[in-house]
Amino acid sequence: MMKPIPCIILDDEPMAYKLLADYAEKRPELNLVYAGDDITHALSLLKQNPDPHHGQAHPLIILDIQMPAMNGLDIMKLLGKDYDFIISSAYAEFALQSYAFTVIDYLLKPISQQRFNQAIDKHLAWKTPKTIQTKAYIQFRADRKDHRIELSKIDYIEGLKDYLIIHFEGQKLMTLETMKEMMNRLPAEEFIRIHRSIILPKKKIKAIDAHQVQHHNGDFFPVGETFKEELFRWFKSL
Repeated sequence: MMKPIPCIILDDEPMAYKLLADYAEKRPELNLVYAGDDITHALSLLKQNPDPHHGQAHPLIILDIQMPAMNGLDIMKLLGKDYDFIISSAYAEFALQSYAFTVIDYLLKPISQQRFNQAIDKHLAWKTPKTIQTKAYIQFRADRKDHRIELSKIDYIEGLKDYLIIHFEGQKLMTLETMKEMMNRLPAEEFIRIHRSIILPKKKIKAIDAHQVQHHNGDFFPVGETFKEELFRWFKSL
């Protein structure tokens, strides 16, 4: 049985951190260690435990971005990858910057219990080990023939309205299928959609930034706004 996840809430507004603390105490999966605006005290509580994983789960820190003593981005930079974060903020413009860290969700104030629960459920689902059954091939019809291609040979998949171009080993084939239909057939642990018209194998992604992804073959692909959150979260979890 999983131990309750240590949770710290940081916000410079008393009403905000008291409300989130009330939400957190209603979740038996969380062990609320601290809720308040004293960043120094919160950091000292974390340092008291030499094992940041508490033997099992990364501590969860729910924090505001804009605070007087130290902003949330600086706190995440200081603590690094040993902690998971949920952002609570009145400002949506910090969302992209925050996903350079292990951010589970970005909550816009005012925050309801339902929205808070969604973020916690997402965190729990992300941490729950999953049994992976990997497919070796993808089958599709192109040029009036049935084709079967090993997933490991796919370089990328390009969408053109209701058609897809599957690029593999210097070749390409066009098939009548939508991006959504293809993503439903591909194993999610191996492929990721980074743009409305681009699907990439995760193993062939070399580097990412806010605007593009570099493929192992040296090509660059644009990153769509809709897909940035999932892409950054996956890349930072490696």
